[in-house]
Amino acid sequence: MSPSTGPSSDSAGRVFLLSPANCSGRRAQQTLALHAQSSLATKLRGLGGVPIGELFAYMSGLYFKGKLTYAQRFAAPPDLANPIVGRGVHVITPNAGLRGPDTPVTADAVRAFAAAAVDPSNESYRRPLEQSARLLLDEIGDCEVVLLGSIASPKYVDILLAIFGSRLCFPIDFVGRGDMSRGGLLLRQAAAGVELEYAPVAGAVRHGRRPPKLPPLRGGSVEAGHSRRTRSSR
Repeated sequence: MSPSTGPSSDSAGRVFLLSPANCSGRRAQQTLALHAQSSLATKLRGLGGVPIGELFAYMSGLYFKGKLTYAQRFAAPPDLANPIVGRGVHVITPNAGLRGPDTPVTADAVRAFAAAAVDPSNESYRRPLEQSARLLLDEIGDCEVVLLGSIASPKYVDILLAIFGSRLCFPIDFVGRGDMSRGGLLLRQAAAGVELEYAPVAGAVRHGRRPPKLPPLRGGSVEAGHSRRTRSSR
């Protein structure tokens, strides 16, 4: 599969897989603290919980916010009515496989996330991810699957490659960038309505020279409406 950007006329669509936030980090601990009074912390302690996308965006900051914003802008699911495929955006979790960003989670669920090692050798992480990935594979036909997460370590790639094979892709511009740089890049592309170029994970160069630093983000927000998809000249 050659590098691609944006769905072509013969494309069967595109779905995104988002790597999880760190559920044992400082922001997670602050949110889980019993004395925390923020709106998000209060909702997290309630029976209704908080959408996992909103929660991970807070815990991870710029990186997950960029992944979620970008994926929601450019997802092209083959069938919106299919409950497994949904809107084409799926969050990898530490112990519950793939979940839609609107899936509510409670404080107890987040504590369980924090206790689960995101490692292929951990069955409580690997098995739910394998099961939900296979369910997704059965429903998406020839749809392209884009991983918005690190391909430098095996924690996502080894499991997902075994299931999705050559259709598993990643943004080429992720190579060499840190998490904050990736998040900023994704927000810029979403705001501009321009998809990044993707390449198959299989056989990809997983480490590279750090690219030039991105200029600071200036005012403006991601606009609603139709996105502008262009083919890269590279």
